Amino acid sequence: MQEGLVLTDADRAAINARACRELLMAVAAQGAMGLAAAAIAGIVAGTTAGVSALLGAGAYFLPNALFALRLLVNVVRSVRPNPVAFFLGEMIKLVMTALLLWLIWYLTHEWLVWPAVLLGLILTLKGYLLLLMFRKLS
Repeated sequence: MQEGLVLTDADRAAINARACRELLMAVAAQGAMGLAAAAIAGIVAGTTAGVSALLGAGAYFLPNALFALRLLVNVVRSVRPNPVAFFLGEMIKLVMTALLLWLIWYLTHEWLVWPAVLLGLILTLKGYLLLLMFRKLS
């Protein structure tokens, strides 16, 4: 019979520290991509498009950052991972994103530039690509 992997407290602490660092890096990369989308839209299509892209980026970044904060708190508190809670959190994050997009439309539909909103949203969603690109270089 084969025994499972036994981790020491030091091993667990190292794994938790790495998880926290990588989670924070992923959130930072998404924020950077959202700001890049706003800058690109602003330069190409003007201030209104830049603000629209920033709003689109924020519609995903804010719920995602809150979810990441919840995950970080659980890692620091050494809470045992729960897959159901994780998937429920993901679902809440997606619903919050949809509600924020609706709220953005409701409050700014007179001047909102939808292609810029989508640019901000998509680039923020794909923020992990920034990490993948720089990880290859390092």
